[in-house]
Amino acid sequence: MTEGGTVAAFAPLASGDPEQVGRYRLVARLGQGGMGRVYLARSPSGRTVAVKVVRAALADDPGFRRRFVREVAAARRVAGFFTAAVVDADAEGRPAWLATEYVPGLSLGEAVAEHGAWPEHAVRQLGAAPAEALGAVHRAGVVHRDLKPPNVLLAGDGPRVIDFGISVAAEDTRLTEPGVVIGRAVEPAPDLFRRGPRHRGEADRGP
Repeated sequence: MTEGGTVAAFAPLASGDPEQVGRYRLVARLGQGGMGRVYLARSPSGRTVAVKVVRAALADDPGFRRRFVREVAAARRVAGFFTAAVVDADAEGRPAWLATEYVPGLSLGEAVAEHGAWPEHAVRQLGAAPAEALGAVHRAGVVHRDLKPPNVLLAGDGPRVIDFGISVAAEDTRLTEPGVVIGRAVEPAPDLFRRGPRHRGEADRGP
């Protein structure tokens, strides 16, 4: 759900896409992932938001529903300048959905792929913003567990960390059983592979 420069990475709504979710009018597709599709939407007052509509297969899973309710409640407590705030949600809806602040900008992963390695001073400056964002996330009792370049958006007023806590709810229920690791093998922190108590915010430091 990014846009580079003034050219937005939007796609028109397709057959089967909802036109309205909750009080939000959907106007374009922004992308999709394991959780479902993401849409650009407008509130009744004209505010632009990103609405994530949960896949039906997930929404019909009682384990997911419970996890989604919990994770959304935690994510809504997060308050920080370098995060994309959760503004609305209906975890019990048909479909279940989540609305977040819309952040126009390339992801960190896209920026590196398009422009190559950054100079050291730029990397140091960039790193301060996600660190501050994670501080806000952890103070709200949330562990991101999916911090990676695609989840850092480079907005005009600074980087924003997105998908804190929500990606965890989208994992298959079996992946949250004791002793099973959530995450991609190339990206999670070493903490996730250790036996013992549930991991804490330290796991967000990355590999």
